[in-house]
Amino acid sequence: MSSIERGAATAPTVDALAQELLLIQQSGPRRVAIIGSRNLPLTHQQLVEMLSYALVLSGNQVVTSGGANGTNMAAIRGAQRANPDRLEIILPQTINQQPAEVQDLLIGVKHIIEYPDRRSMTLADASKLCNHEIIDRCQQIICFLYHTSYTLLESLSYAKDHRKLVTQFFLD
Repeated sequence: MSSIERGAATAPTVDALAQELLLIQQSGPRRVAIIGSRNLPLTHQQLVEMLSYALVLSGNQVVTSGGANGTNMAAIRGAQRANPDRLEIILPQTINQQPAEVQDLLIGVKHIIEYPDRRSMTLADASKLCNHEIIDRCQQIICFLYHTSYTLLESLSYAKDHRKLVTQFFLD
């Protein structure tokens, strides 16, 4: 669903509709964030990977974060397969704080931003800051989450407040 809740009781504002229409009509490549749950079933990981692959093949830049098997790893794999130069990764902390399989996946990625000053933060707090930075850099956000994914729900609220085109896929 986009930022306009289909079937919701409240109607979107004219301003929100105009902003979403403008984003949809923009020609040329976009910066698209793909964020989401680390707890993603294998079939969903494959879908995210294909989505990321297709976005990059269509000339878009994919921006995501690190993380264990889940949304971010799938987005990274798809973008790398299509064109690694169209992939940007913003880590919540440092490469060394990523799981070993993520560190292996990041080998050779040119555009990685890490934050050593966040080493002592909880992963939840660092992820919140990371998600906000990713959202600030993109025109569109695609998120795979559960209704109990509070950090992601807060990030989507932030994105909507900043008039980003938001597509959310609830996994439950």
